Amino acid sequence: MQAKIRVGISTCLLGEKVRYDGGDKLDHYLKETLGRYVEWVPVCPEVDMGLTVPREPMRLVGDPGSPRLVTRRTGIDHTDRMVRWAEEHLQELSLMDLQGFVFKSRSPSSGMKGVKVYGTSDVPVKTGIGIFARAFMSRFPLLPVEDDGRLQDPAIRENFIERIFVYKRWHDSIPEGSSMKDLVSFHTDHKMLIMSHSPRHYSLLGSLAAKGKRYIFSELCTEYITLLMEGLKFIATTRKNTNVLHHILGYFKKNLSVDEKQEMIGVIDVYHRGIIPLIVPVTLLSHYVTKYDEPYLKRQHYLNPHPLELMLRNHV
Repeated sequence: MQAKIRVGISTCLLGEKVRYDGGDKLDHYLKETLGRYVEWVPVCPEVDMGLTVPREPMRLVGDPGSPRLVTRRTGIDHTDRMVRWAEEHLQELSLMDLQGFVFKSRSPSSGMKGVKVYGTSDVPVKTGIGIFARAFMSRFPLLPVEDDGRLQDPAIRENFIERIFVYKRWHDSIPEGSSMKDLVSFHTDHKMLIMSHSPRHYSLLGSLAAKGKRYIFSELCTEYITLLMEGLKFIATTRKNTNVLHHILGYFKKNLSVDEKQEMIGVIDVYHRGIIPLIVPVTLLSHYVTKYDEPYLKRQHYLNPHPLELMLRNHV
């Protein structure tokens, strides 16, 4: 994968001073580390629709399922203006080949979940979704999305970044004019990755790929990517990763000595007990994949789902 992955992001997370108070919310990891592999597409709904910096802060009020976007002091309602702007801007974004989006947490315009919504008692409930974020997720339901707050969790961060790389590979592997052979090849490359997230989706997608000739190909692709992105939302837990690691080890039963096999089982067990991170057993298994030139495992993205330099599996 040579080209950078194009991902939308709340502008303030890149260090731009666009917040209501004239400040920013620079996230060094997103801008400087992940930015080596991602082409960021900045979006600040409030500024981009014409509000000034600084400006009166806003909040969500009313029904949490359909709140209004209102200024805190003067009570000016910007909901309709924001909705109109979002409809126009989402059309522009649809032409930009985005592979995901990182929202600003708790923002009344860009928060993807847990945004405060104030009712008649002026006591907030943290169940809201920002006006722009809601419109974006409705327009692009398959795109991986997260917010900067949740990305502080190592497992959620690894999951999100893995998903944007998978989504990018899907679009690179299944362009217009692709065939059933291309889809089967993509599925084969991602089998163990899918297994690590959701054994149920592993089964469903395997069945779909096996019966693919019964479908109109375009409909098959739509159903496949929908199921795939749904399944990848499940976190690859220690238990599920342990199952995949043992599955991979099974491919070397004729190659490894008794001592090597016991060492590998021991390393997987230590990982399972939470003493070492996932990168340790994966690195050792990758060594055996290269040493014994195992063709099926060499194509498995599970062993290398994203650049090692991001060090995501050093923390899960």
